Amino acid sequence: MKIKGIEGLSNQEINAELMAGGKFVVYRYTISLIAVTFRRSSDIYFVRSTEKASMKGMSYTLLTLVFGWWGIPWGPIYTIGSLATNLGGGKDVTHEILNAVNAS
Repeated sequence: MKIKGIEGLSNQEINAELMAGGKFVVYRYTISLIAVTFRRSSDIYFVRSTEKASMKGMSYTLLTLVFGWWGIPWGPIYTIGSLATNLGGGKDVTHEILNAVNAS
């Protein structure tokens, strides 16, 4: 997966942002085609401490609102889950990213 939002930042700048409350998040989206429903995750996003994580994932929220409901029975179920995740600021994967970086 690609990490978006760290372009041009040094390791020191990223660490400073993390200490100030920044985080790495993944957003969910759901797309349904009547008999088939797909639930997927976005790339990883770096959210600075001054940014709202729920706003950064708004495109995935809107995609899910428009295309997620239409599958039976999983469309509505996955859509509600994706919306809850995104409106709650996405899934925080900061610890997993830091563990992977430290391991290598």
